[in-house]
Amino acid sequence: MLSIAWIALAYLIGSMPFGLFVAKAAKGVDPRTDGSRNIGATNVARLCGTGWGVLVLALDIAKGWLPVAVGSTFSDSAFFLGATALAAVSGHIFSVFLHGRGGKAVATTVGVFLALAPAQLVVSAIACILAIALSGYVSLGSLTLVTLLPILLLFTGQVTYFFFALAIMVLVYWRHRENIHRLVRGEEKPWRKPREI
Repeated sequence: MLSIAWIALAYLIGSMPFGLFVAKAAKGVDPRTDGSRNIGATNVARLCGTGWGVLVLALDIAKGWLPVAVGSTFSDSAFFLGATALAAVSGHIFSVFLHGRGGKAVATTVGVFLALAPAQLVVSAIACILAIALSGYVSLGSLTLVTLLPILLLFTGQVTYFFFALAIMVLVYWRHRENIHRLVRGEEKPWRKPREI
């Protein structure tokens, strides 16, 4: 019963729409209707400024990290911790506070794997940063991160976490489906503005 209750709590924590709260408080804007219409850190940074975006990033990472980190203090079950991670990420994507809608969950994914598999996360995060730096597309970096994570978990013997990472990857890809279509068509907006000649 404790495990089920904790997984439900992880979902509720993951559901907290910090991007919406911060954007409304900082600039009175609704990221669900402005910019890319996403409640994540990237859109909040575009609408409200980099500092506010960094705050949302930190909060979204924390809401993924906290349930898994605390859960690991009373259980060492890989299945339980993986389910807790999946619940937190699912909460961000299907927020009960936003009528089943939400964000793309990349920062929350970073948070859960910071607690579950920090070494694999660091390698994936470096690849993510490189992809963004080379391409200018945050979406491409995000997809790189969630693609590399399950591969690294599998090759380091973390089989249970591999399956949960795979499920999270599918969810993140699904939430990025419009970005993927724009990337394929060459219509995705880069994070950095092109220089004027």
